[in-house]
Amino acid sequence: MTQDGYDYRRAQMVESLRRGGINDDRVLEAMAAIPRHYFVPEALRHQAYSDDVSVHIGEGQTISQPRIVALMTEAAKIDEMDRVLEIGTGSGYQAAVLARLARFVFTVERVASLARQAKAVLDRLGIENVSVKVMDGTLGWRAQAPFDVILVTAGAPEVPAPLVDQLADGGRLVVPVGSRETQVLKIVQRRGERTFAHELKGACFVPLIGRHGWEDTST
Repeated sequence: MTQDGYDYRRAQMVESLRRGGINDDRVLEAMAAIPRHYFVPEALRHQAYSDDVSVHIGEGQTISQPRIVALMTEAAKIDEMDRVLEIGTGSGYQAAVLARLARFVFTVERVASLARQAKAVLDRLGIENVSVKVMDGTLGWRAQAPFDVILVTAGAPEVPAPLVDQLADGGRLVVPVGSRETQVLKIVQRRGERTFAHELKGACFVPLIGRHGWEDTST
């Protein structure tokens, strides 16, 4: 497919998201600006802009459907001065979208090969306000805390306590919580020493592996 073809597909994707209920113009503009096809394996690039398709990127991981990326990003209500922590870098696409909206994005990935690939694509696109680190994401990134927004891109059995602890006052945590197979997107907000949570909608993510997530059963 030519670059013009990808541009057309991306515009169609954004229009589909708008019709599907995504109303935040900043989120839609960010997704219109990021070439999503760079973040998926070349053989699967024809699937990059299908708004309800997650694409396998290797290591048992996927790049979330555009509608889920848009939904989670919109729910986080990101301000241009926010410092954002993403748990689960994966392909790097969600980090790229966040980087268009926030002051700085810290993103954590436990699989080193995926982190390297993501960093390479982010560098190729000239996205400089993202820092990638290989570690157990369920622990957060305490050295850089507190965060205005934390986005978790894998399903957790419960809300990881270290992430709640690393929220700034007024901060928002968006996390899928449930079983390994199905989850519900939850939004947790900190107000002083108290937190408030509400559910958004059902979702299906790969498991969040780590000390405060699921046990790694792949070995």
